[in-house]
Order: sequence, then C-alpha cells, then structure tokens
Amino acid sequence: MKGETKEQRFKRVAERRVRRVLDSLRSLAQCSNKRMYNWNEEQLKKVWDAIDFTLKSCQEDFKNAEPEEFQF
Repeated sequence: MKGETKEQRFKRVAERRVRRVLDSLRSLAQCSNKRMYNWNEEQLKKVWDAIDFTLKSCQEDFKNAEPEEFQF
C-alpha cells in the first residue's frame, strides 16, 4: 500500500503468506485419512523431507537477509 513503512508491508504480506502455508499444511493433513488415501513410508519421507528442506531454506534466507557490505 502506498505510504506504508517496510515493517507495515512485511506484516501485511507475511500474515497473508503464513496463513496460506498453514492452510496448505492443514489440507495436506487431510491426506492422512486412510479411508480415502493410501501411502507408504517412503512417500511420507519424501513429503517431510521436501517440507523440511524448504522450511530450513526459508529460515536461512531470513538469517542471511542483511546485505553484505563491500570490503577489500
């Protein structure tokens, strides 16, 4: 929004994006219904590995968010 601070923009955008992530995880959890779906441990491992990798990558992005200053 015009005239908003970087912090205000972060809060607005991050809240919406976090809600979408949480909604997606809730939707994924519905796949745990054994009456509707069948899976094996190998498939679950791939799912959790993909989620873990992406979450850790996102955390690293925030840790390394400070721009590096030029130095000789």
